[in-house]
Amino acid sequence: MPEDDFGLWERELDPGPQDDGTSSGLGMVVVAGLTASGCTAMIALGEVPLGAAGLVVSSIILLLWRVGM
Repeated sequence: MPEDDFGLWERELDPGPQDDGTSSGLGMVVVAGLTASGCTAMIALGEVPLGAAGLVVSSIILLLWRVGM
């Protein structure tokens, strides 16, 4: 006997837990910390424009990563 359409439709709406490989955000925290440390080192070494630009670009990348783009 074929499965009814309601069962298929219900599974599409509630697929259950998915394991898509996303972590709890630890990787994002590590990347943000390393990037901020590197940019701070550049600022401390006298390359203020380069360090500031790195902080701005990395902030935009991390923001887009956080929202899922």
